[in-house]
Amino acid sequence: MKKTIIAVLLASSIWACSSEKEAEVSEMQQKVNEYAEFTLTADLSHLSENQQKIIPILIEVAQIMDDIFWKEAYGDKSALLNSLTDEAAKTFVKYNYGPWDRLGGNEPFLEGVGPKPAGAQYYPQDMTKEEFEAFESDDKKSLYTLIRRDENGQLYTIPYHEAFKKEVERASELLKEAAALTEDIGFRRYLNLRSEALLTDDYLESDMAWMDMKSNKIDFVVGPIENYEDQLFNYKAAHEAYVLIKDTKWSERLAKFASFLPELQANLPVKAAYKTEKPGTDSDLNAYDVIYYAGDCNSGGKTIAINLPNDERVQLEKGTRRLQLKNAMKAKFDKILLPINELLIDASQQKHVTFDAFFANTMFHEVAHGLGVKNTINGKGTVRQALKEHSSALEEGKADILGLYMVTQLHKKGEIDGELMDYYTTFLAGIFRSVRFGATSAHGKANMIRFNYFKEQNAFSYDAQKGTYKVNFDEFQQAMNSLSEKILTLQGNGDYEGVGKLFDEMGVVGAELQKDLDRVGNAGIPRDIVFKQGVEVLGL
Repeated sequence: MKKTIIAVLLASSIWACSSEKEAEVSEMQQKVNEYAEFTLTADLSHLSENQQKIIPILIEVAQIMDDIFWKEAYGDKSALLNSLTDEAAKTFVKYNYGPWDRLGGNEPFLEGVGPKPAGAQYYPQDMTKEEFEAFESDDKKSLYTLIRRDENGQLYTIPYHEAFKKEVERASELLKEAAALTEDIGFRRYLNLRSEALLTDDYLESDMAWMDMKSNKIDFVVGPIENYEDQLFNYKAAHEAYVLIKDTKWSERLAKFASFLPELQANLPVKAAYKTEKPGTDSDLNAYDVIYYAGDCNSGGKTIAINLPNDERVQLEKGTRRLQLKNAMKAKFDKILLPINELLIDASQQKHVTFDAFFANTMFHEVAHGLGVKNTINGKGTVRQALKEHSSALEEGKADILGLYMVTQLHKKGEIDGELMDYYTTFLAGIFRSVRFGATSAHGKANMIRFNYFKEQNAFSYDAQKGTYKVNFDEFQQAMNSLSEKILTLQGNGDYEGVGKLFDEMGVVGAELQKDLDRVGNAGIPRDIVFKQGVEVLGL
């Protein structure tokens, strides 16, 4: 009898453990399922034989950038993945480049893992802000240095090209191989200069060369570029890469808009002192199908448009290039924005959520990065330096709201088709998509601020019974102008404390909004997308 009882208890214990494990696996699989898979392909038939040979080389370089970003974001990728037996957990780790949920406030999702370091792996994890500020070094704020401790515990810097010596030397060799194959003179020059830049951390000349490229059918964005991963200071650039195929027909439709930048800058809704800089006139707009993502841009929420270079010197002399990633953009619109529209937008305005408006809003977001000021008006240095860890989120907020301002102005001039309400309603629906990126994302935080500001300004109405939102056209336009002025002023003044206050007061998700975001999640609407990509997918 005693043995029977023990056997029953043992069986019950095993069953309970098994059930708990299944529940854990199920929960992890649910996290994986929040991302919708999308295959990255493009028509390559118009490319020459040499151009088709270049693509696998560029993808190999991109994979090297991916390896470097793993080291910046987490550390030892292999050790982490090899420690896991659950396939769903491995998959989710790969999506997030580590054990922290990037679209879930960077919360750890593996047992025994602590909070994600604000400075990722760019700084010693025990380093305080005060210690960094007291550290005497000419290049400690450089985009391209890691901060480390010596054997005596003292801080020192190490340049990227030394820290990642093996990786960048191989990437440099591959870029030269690709350059030798290309028939486009401008693209060849860029690839050769980028090859050298990876070995020196001096990207200025290659950025200038990238700006000069006009006729290349293949494009390649590669290197340490964006600052989002460094949430301690926003100083350090993260490695990433995109391989892109130009869509010539869509690009021709966009070409004219860059010429309006000086006029739009002059008419910004802010005092004259905050718009004295002249945006470069060499800017251009093009549409692409992206065929490979790697590194920073592939982590968590996926980038669907690019505005580069970030170097203020290049922006003031030549402007920037804006790349619209049309196939990835269409995937997010179909799989995420349309279902959100059906759930959260008032039935009378659902017809106003269109792909053309989504494309335009996204495109002009990137164009709007070139408006306003890059340098503070009171001697505090660049806006990026003055606002530190707040700079990226406020810059994204500026680009969002000024992008809509640009749409409004160009629509008045007859340069953009469709109803203005299409752009406004699609913009509102887009807030619900992007706010799901969470407070640890620059884009997510920017959308929280905008939602709360627009709510305060009565820019939309809310039907609590139906849980739907409706644009109030006149108030929406007024809120757009007043928020534009507020952000441009904060940037121009380099007002670190003022931006911090804005984030504290408005960079939060209220109970009402959270309830509706929960409805979006419960409806099974994906949070973002992941890619099936590579040489095999392309048939090369």
